[in-house]
Amino acid sequence: MARSMVVVAMLSFLLYLFASQIAAQLSVSPTRIPNLRPRLPNDTLCAHLIHPAGYPCSEHTVESRDGYLLALQRVSSSTGNISKQGGPPVLLQHGLFMGGDAWFLDSPEQSLGFILADHGFDVWVGNVRGTRWSHGHISLSEKDKDFWDWSWQELALHDLADMIRYINSITKSKIFVVGHSQGTIMSLAAFTQPDIVEMVEAAALLCPISYLGHITAPFVRRMVNMHLDQMILAMGIHELNFRSNWGISLMDSICDGHVDCNDLLTSITGKNCCFNNSRVDFYLEYEPHPSSSKNLRHLFQMIRKGTFSKYDYGLFKNLKLYGQSKPPVFDLGHIPKSLPLWMAYGGKDDLADVNDVQHTLKELESKPELLYLENYGHVDFILSINAKKDIYDHIIQFFRSRGKSSSF
Repeated sequence: MARSMVVVAMLSFLLYLFASQIAAQLSVSPTRIPNLRPRLPNDTLCAHLIHPAGYPCSEHTVESRDGYLLALQRVSSSTGNISKQGGPPVLLQHGLFMGGDAWFLDSPEQSLGFILADHGFDVWVGNVRGTRWSHGHISLSEKDKDFWDWSWQELALHDLADMIRYINSITKSKIFVVGHSQGTIMSLAAFTQPDIVEMVEAAALLCPISYLGHITAPFVRRMVNMHLDQMILAMGIHELNFRSNWGISLMDSICDGHVDCNDLLTSITGKNCCFNNSRVDFYLEYEPHPSSSKNLRHLFQMIRKGTFSKYDYGLFKNLKLYGQSKPPVFDLGHIPKSLPLWMAYGGKDDLADVNDVQHTLKELESKPELLYLENYGHVDFILSINAKKDIYDHIIQFFRSRGKSSSF
């Protein structure tokens, strides 16, 4: 897990320094992190993490409007039945370089996905394009450059939107949304769209991000200033997959005697008070998931420009695609005041900086309920050993006080 949070910056740096050596590294046989396995009938999130814990789980496939085949899992209480799950639907949306497994990596008593199911919620687990649990594209291969031609903009307006539509069509109900990190970027962007937000009952956002201009993580700042996102794309690298041979080799070369990865995790995410380092090897059985180089560049654009906008292609392509010289902003003022929001953020989080959270709050028409945890870093919000008491109980209370959830 520690490596999954640092690889984005370290990959950029190492590619810049060792571009001429990448071909040689391709021949290295990695041993530390298992490669992604070919998809087998039982190679699903339900089969790996949810059924073994004793919870009913079903697999669903959603085709996005641009042809990606996204995986959704539906989970109910260990004592329940999916077809008879009576609680309101809640969609869990993971962050960058993660998948739906992020909500089930600890025990049923500590993992939000299990906890919500045991409290009667109809739990749906989102997995964006390119991640291990999703199923590719109707016509493109993952080896095609065009398969990776997307950023969080498409994740918000296509993946999240189409998963919400699918759940709404099945349950005939508005949906609660929980997002972490990039999942909150996607959520806030999607909620500015009237046709999407009308299907949402309320949202709980962990480490909410719409602005990154005040990000304080020193290593990330260095990578941004060096424009290493652009270097990666210029080298023709469109998929960021740290389970590939060269990706694992690079990561192992960092952590085997060169850099203390736990210290580096702190320099990227902030100091995590309650992250269980003893479970890192287990986390690494599932993390990290692939993402796109274009997505990384879009995030770095947010840091450089201090804006919450669509992808910046440059003057001429912006004019062609958007009809204006600069990319359109996602106006947080368009999120309806009637949409109940709950946000949790930490004083030690160097990615979702407190100043940027305050910027987000000023632009919203509504006044979200807030939970501030002074000693929490970025990873703590999903993997803290104390998260149930510190965070998840508050989310459940918030959801139960809203809409249809008040009846159960």
